[in-house]
Amino acid sequence: MNTARQVLTCSKLAYHSANVTCRRRFCTSQHIMTSRHTHAKRIDGLDKNVWVAFTSLAADPTVVNLGQGFPDIPPPSYVKEALARAASEDRMNQYTRGFGHPPLVKALSQVYGKVYGRHIDPLKEILVTVGGYGSLFSTMQGLVEEGDEVIIIEPFFDCYVPMVRMAGAKPVLIPLHLKSGKKTPTSADWFLDPEELSSKFNSKTKAIIINTPNNPIGKVFSRDELQMIADLCIKHDTLCFSDEVYEWLIYRGHQHIKIATLPGMWDRTITISSAGKTFSVTGWKLGWSIGPEHLMKHLQTVMQNTMYTCPTPLQEAVAQGLLHNVDLMGQPECYFSSLAEELEGKRDRMAAILREAGMTPVIPEGGYFMLVDVTSLNQDLSHIVEDEAYDYKFVKWMIKEKKLAAIPVTAFVGEESKKYFEKYIRLCFIKKDSTLDAAETILKNWRKI
Repeated sequence: MNTARQVLTCSKLAYHSANVTCRRRFCTSQHIMTSRHTHAKRIDGLDKNVWVAFTSLAADPTVVNLGQGFPDIPPPSYVKEALARAASEDRMNQYTRGFGHPPLVKALSQVYGKVYGRHIDPLKEILVTVGGYGSLFSTMQGLVEEGDEVIIIEPFFDCYVPMVRMAGAKPVLIPLHLKSGKKTPTSADWFLDPEELSSKFNSKTKAIIINTPNNPIGKVFSRDELQMIADLCIKHDTLCFSDEVYEWLIYRGHQHIKIATLPGMWDRTITISSAGKTFSVTGWKLGWSIGPEHLMKHLQTVMQNTMYTCPTPLQEAVAQGLLHNVDLMGQPECYFSSLAEELEGKRDRMAAILREAGMTPVIPEGGYFMLVDVTSLNQDLSHIVEDEAYDYKFVKWMIKEKKLAAIPVTAFVGEESKKYFEKYIRLCFIKKDSTLDAAETILKNWRKI
């Protein structure tokens, strides 16, 4: 019995000793984690993201999702078939050229040679990346220096500011202003103030980012507006990063003009586009940058030391899709123009539904998003205690109570401009008729639910 007690006592002491040791080790480890292994300064304050927050809220299958900008209409069949053929070829399942699959950069050169009206060197003036995001990242990392300033037009796609900050530069924001007194506003009613824009340029200005057609407004910058920006870029020897991922989605009565085609701008412009937006294949995550060799070589340096290359079968399929359309450009059968015609009907339908529900849509000139002013609904959200802008509260309330998802527009502006945009939400209309039918049912019954 005494032996048994001694064994039990020893066991308890051993357990206590081990437990104390583990706790000490855990505390020591925890201390190390909190004191040394914190985040890098370059990402300080960048952890919050509108897509993470609202995509999870819209994941409920009973919610009609007009928030995140992905099509639920099918891509062209010939693009999907080209991918299947590519994946079935063994050699297409291996690495390809890091700066872009040769058939793809050659196809891009053919397409954009027509658009730019100049020869584009497929090997030196084009870089294929992981989506438009990859092109933006390579541009910022390759050309923006610590201490630089980069002008960004509000509202802007939300990754611009974080990417500028991660490069060590300062984002300088300038808002688009809305002309007053319009009963049926369009994206053309949003404008840049020339004097205000001019005041943003100085000796530290490295670049200006433009987005045409703009996400979220859908504004297509006119030739005069682009010339104003170009004149300032030339005057101050500033670069231009032109995000044109929605370049083909231009509606009747409007024209997309590439700022790089204006006099003096080719040598200072990086233009960014995307296969996801061109062929409605956002999940493929393929994008590209086009620009002069003396700038593009720095983007290539970033690419070769980060992402290195993009999936070969996807690049081959996009190449085949471009070649399918290159000889059809300017004709009704070309997918680049036929998709815009299809979406124009969806845009007009969405606008009519929203007006009937008592909201005020801003009719976009391009892209597949629509800004919606919800002021007239007078929705009381005082019971929501979170310290957030009105549009954030409104969208969360709408997802929960109406089962309709959107994106709050203050996610696309800086702190000082939130008061001008917090009564707007963004809806996506590149959706199947059945999806729009479901949204229409919700909006028609807005007051009844």
